[in-house]
Formats: sequence, structure tokens, C-alpha cells
Amino acid sequence: MSSTYNEKLTAFIKAGIDDKPVTPKYDPFWQSLRSTGTELWLDTGDMDEAEANWTAEMTALTTNNTLLNNEIQKGIYDSFVPRALELVSHLSVSEQVKEIAFIVNARHGLRLAKKFGGMVSVELHTDTAYDINAIVSYGLRYRDLCPGRFIVKVPYTPEGLIGARLLHEKGVRINFTLEFSARQNALVTLVARPDYLNVFLGRIGALVADNKLGDGSGAGENAVLSSQSWVTRLSEETGSKTRQIAASLRNFNQLDLLAGTDVYTIPPKVAAAGRKSLPGMFESKLNNRYDVPLSDEAAGLGIEKFWEVSKNVVELGRLLGNELPTSGEELVRKAHDAGLGDMFPVMSREDNERLAAEGKIPVLASWKERVLAGELALDTLLTLAGIASFTADQKQLDDRVRGIIG
Repeated sequence: MSSTYNEKLTAFIKAGIDDKPVTPKYDPFWQSLRSTGTELWLDTGDMDEAEANWTAEMTALTTNNTLLNNEIQKGIYDSFVPRALELVSHLSVSEQVKEIAFIVNARHGLRLAKKFGGMVSVELHTDTAYDINAIVSYGLRYRDLCPGRFIVKVPYTPEGLIGARLLHEKGVRINFTLEFSARQNALVTLVARPDYLNVFLGRIGALVADNKLGDGSGAGENAVLSSQSWVTRLSEETGSKTRQIAASLRNFNQLDLLAGTDVYTIPPKVAAAGRKSLPGMFESKLNNRYDVPLSDEAAGLGIEKFWEVSKNVVELGRLLGNELPTSGEELVRKAHDAGLGDMFPVMSREDNERLAAEGKIPVLASWKERVLAGELALDTLLTLAGIASFTADQKQLDDRVRGIIG
């Protein structure tokens, strides 16, 4: 991209943002939770929803492909898109769509930052998930648009690990996303060294419950608390100061069960339910571990991989962190050489299509044989399903853009 183009684009994205800043009030309920050491982020891109729940204790909002698509489908940017087309008309149609998606994402992020005065996590287009150069390019562009507020979300892929590390070295703040286990985050901490990383705990419980492996309780919570311990320890080793996010809480009781975790991303409905139902007397639960009731069907499936971190995971992380691979293929090869092929399995087109059809929570019957054989792991399945789900939502957003620009 030329400097002239970027200058015009930056001016266009920033022009006319007139959202009135909110004046948040302090709330003893959220102050009590903050006192345990937990930073509070709202998990929404909806302006009205955020304003109804935003308090002075909250420091950020987080968007993703799904949440942004929800906003786009309301039509609030339908008149903005044709004007953006004038700037990108020199590109191919596919590149126009991707560039306009970036423009709209950045615009919405800037509006959130101005209205609420906090940080905003902004998401990369899903087409960049396996493209190191694109991850770095768009990450830098997001940073340059709003260096004090934007945190760039990079997905858990081999190329994402490399791209995030390169962005980290350039001073870009990173929120590494779509992780589901302590072992994934041990690797992320040592290799990518982001500012933030995640455990999407609700989907872990749903995977267990939906596939009748247990009632779904405890597994996601233990994954968060174990990951927090490992991330804190390994961050001291790297000096990266990576912070753990308990991502997208599903139940207001988790506000209490995970108190002391570095960061919560809280959907507004969970925030409102917690505020209404909990007494607001929080104490750190970082030293807790919870029972995980499992059925006989769970035997041999490696449920414990959500919260246990093996020695070879740490050794692989140190190897990759000290000698960063230049390609995703090299990283995957080294993972397989280390006996960790289930973290980066070889997937066919048919495999990926099946995952996409199953939605965010994989149907275990499709994958059980490979899981039992050690070729694939449940945390990896959830990551791949998450990428497929975001890709589907990104396509809806892109299709709306295509419909507008013709």
C-alpha cells in the first residue's frame, strides 16, 4: 500500500466520528471484582448494549468477526460502504471486499474507543489466518490507526503464532485468540509472546455436555485457572508480560468462580445477570480447582489436555520461541517431530467442511477415532471449529459488502 493511499484511508476512516463519550459511574460490585486483580472488558460491539453496562471499572471492549457481522447486518454502515469503494476501486473485487471489511472494522473500533474511552480489540479478516505477511500488514495498519487503544486479535494458527510474534517485536499490542487449553497457551506465551491470550471456557463445557461426556461443569474453569498459572510463570521467563483472558463468560457464576484471573471478557447479558444475582463480595479463586464430572464415554479422549501441560509442550515452545520458524509448515513439522501432532493435525478439505457444518461445537462421533488414536485433540478441534465459525460470519459480512458495491 502506498503512503498516499494509507493517508487518504486513515482520514476517511476517522472523518466525522461524532459519538458522544459516556460518563461512566463507579459501581461497588465491579470494584470488588477489580480488587481481586481482574481487569473487566465488555464482550460486545453493540453501542447501546455496551452503554447500558459500561462502568468506570471497565477498561476495554472486544469485537470479533461474529460481533462485527451482527452490527453490519443492522445496516448501520450501508451508506458508508459506497464511499469507501471510491478509495479502493483500483483493487480487484476480492481485495476491495477485504479492504472495505478492514475499513468498517477499524471505523467501528474507533467509534467504540471514542464513546467509551477504553481499549478495543479489533479482529483480522479470516482470509489472513494462514498468511503471515497479511497478518503483519493489517496488524500494523490497525496499530497505526489508533496506537493507544487498538489491540489486534490474531488467531491460533501456525501462521498466527509467527505473525503475532513479528508484530510483538514491532511493538503492536496483540490479543491472541481462539485458544481452549493451558497447553495451547503455554505454547503461545513462549512463541508469540502477546499482550493477552484466551481460554474460551464456555465452549469447553458445551463440548463435554453436548457430546454426553459429562455435565460440562468444571472443565472450562480448570482450563482457565491452569492456563493462568502457566502463563504467569512462562511470561516471567520471556519477559513478555502476557495476560490471561477468561473469554466470553457464559454464566454469571463464573464471575465468582474465576475471580483473580487477569482479564474477563464479559457478554453484557452475563454482566447484567451477575450484577443482579451475585452479592458482590469477591475473593481470588486462583488457587482453586474444580471437580469435572465425566461419563464413561470420556475415557481415553484426553479431557485432561484442557488443563494439563506436558514437558514436551514447554520444550517445543522454548524451541520455537528461540528460533522462530519462517513458515507455518516449518512450525507444524517441528510440532509433529516433538510428538505433538494432535495440536496441529493434517486436515483434509472434507474434514474442514465437516467442521464448518457442525458449528462451534464439534460432533465427537465424527472425530472420536482420530482423537483416540492421538492424531487430533479436543482443544484443537474447538480451535478449528472456531476458525470455521468466524469464517462463516465473515462471509456474511463480505456478502453484504458485495451486495452494496455491486
